[in-house]
Amino acid sequence: MDIYLSIEAFVRVAESGNFAAAARQIGVAKSVISTRVQQLEEHLGVSLFHRSSRAVKLSEFGISYYSDCHDLIGRMQALSQRSRDTTTALSGTIRVAALNGFALEHLPGIIETFRKSNPRIEFDVFANDQVVDPVQEGYDVVLQIFPPASESLIERRLFRMRGVFVATPGYLEGLAPISTPDDLCAHDFACYRYYPWRNRWSLNNGSQHSEVTLVPALRSNSVHLVQEFARRAMGIAYLPTMVAYHDLLQGRLVRVLPEFATDVPYFSAVYPTSHRATAKVKLFLDLLSSTFSMEPEWDRLLGLTHGNST
Repeated sequence: MDIYLSIEAFVRVAESGNFAAAARQIGVAKSVISTRVQQLEEHLGVSLFHRSSRAVKLSEFGISYYSDCHDLIGRMQALSQRSRDTTTALSGTIRVAALNGFALEHLPGIIETFRKSNPRIEFDVFANDQVVDPVQEGYDVVLQIFPPASESLIERRLFRMRGVFVATPGYLEGLAPISTPDDLCAHDFACYRYYPWRNRWSLNNGSQHSEVTLVPALRSNSVHLVQEFARRAMGIAYLPTMVAYHDLLQGRLVRVLPEFATDVPYFSAVYPTSHRATAKVKLFLDLLSSTFSMEPEWDRLLGLTHGNST
């Protein structure tokens, strides 16, 4: 038995709650992970997991053992990476999952800059507007607007994900002015599926607070489909400025109720705790942080600042 490989398999199963997910992360067959964990349990003389047909949960001993093993694996990875860094340039693959709006418009420039300094690093990018668990799916970094789903994940906030109500000038022409949130109810509406407020929207205008129920004619996990809804003058859409800014700057879309704002979530890099000591991931995260510095270019172009979430 290779004690290090067995402990690594145990840590991955503990974090993912799934033997198959642990196998995908390490790049071996599920049976190999099962064998390594079983050998470790036999070596220790205790059960590390409670197994059922639906779930794998840590035993009482497994919980305390995981804490020590998690730190050990992190230190071993750091030492291995430090040794490799002294003899060769960084190499390997960074697996990234990112929202489409960010992946299509902004991630290529980040990758280009990163690979100029690290040409032996390859990227495997999954662009999709859905919730992704990096542990379950085997990603190094997930770029998302959702908070971490578990304690095994770390969040590094990159910038505020501001949003705006928009429509085409042609759609608004000849209609009654939209001056209050309640006026939105008279229009077909489109928005991103995963906003936490669902149909109940809280809007703020300075000290003024309004709540309005908006039942979307279109709700989608694709912000680009929502954008097309607005572009085709089908109604009013709520879009992140990250996606809408080109249309706004060029006049294809205009803001509706610009003085009102929703709560502004963070766009964050989320990654497993086991990856925080990986040099290539750390460099990539540092580049993301330095590029945006909590104030993305598109919000500056639109005249939005930290102190003004509208």
